[in-house]
Amino acid sequence: MTVAITGSEGFIGTHLQKKLASESVDVIRIDFKLGYDLCNWDAVKSIPKFDVLVHFAGKSYVPDSYKDPRQFYEVNIQGTLNALELCRMHSARMVFTSSYVYGQPDYLPIDEKHPLKPFNPYAQSKIIGEQLCESYHRDFNTDVVVVRPFNIFGHGQREDFLIPKIINQALSGKVELFDPKPRRDFIYINDVMDAYYKIIKLDKNTFDVINLGSGVSYPVEEIANTIVNLFPHKISISYNNEQRANEVNDTIADIFHAKNLLNWEPKYNLRSGLADYIKKILS
Repeated sequence: MTVAITGSEGFIGTHLQKKLASESVDVIRIDFKLGYDLCNWDAVKSIPKFDVLVHFAGKSYVPDSYKDPRQFYEVNIQGTLNALELCRMHSARMVFTSSYVYGQPDYLPIDEKHPLKPFNPYAQSKIIGEQLCESYHRDFNTDVVVVRPFNIFGHGQREDFLIPKIINQALSGKVELFDPKPRRDFIYINDVMDAYYKIIKLDKNTFDVINLGSGVSYPVEEIANTIVNLFPHKISISYNNEQRANEVNDTIADIFHAKNLLNWEPKYNLRSGLADYIKKILS
């Protein structure tokens, strides 16, 4: 089996490379850093044949989606379209990495049938990507699995995301945050990689959607306290209680479908995942 990874040099892509190498799976790396502009069809149409394409490439930092929405949409939508076209050409499976696209939830936990609510340009671009995936399955019988991760964390993640931000501040001995109350479902990168490997190995022709999360939510305050208690030195924590616009108060993934389809469930809880993550940073 040969697996192509777009965004192969990013946070999740590098972890998947290591996972697939440990399973002796051949990988084709597709990334802007390697000279592949996925938005340029002429630059990627000659990529060698593969069996599965895992699509991570794209813009993901929500504040940037408000600053330059045109580029955000162009990169995320054109990149997804070209990835799907590669899959159509090679009769390959597409594994599309979507996101949390449910907005303020109508109910908890949130299953895959929950109404989609694009609450920022990033979420909107992911929903359009999902629609493209569904249309390629309908029109060209392309095998597609859409993955909707909730909040992933782990070594190598950008420091503007919550957990690496807290850890980076904790190293200096002083953590300063906004609102301590919002709750999120966090899943450790190792569990995400186990799920992706099982998705890659699926033997079915279909269009499917899978939530990935832990099935448990934690408030920002508990996340911060757990992190500082894992460090050997004293750390202060303060909050200014400033709320973000359009804040989602709580998210919990219903992961029944992932457990049933993939014979998978998370091995790490929040504390054990954080402990492993921080150990890597301190070692």
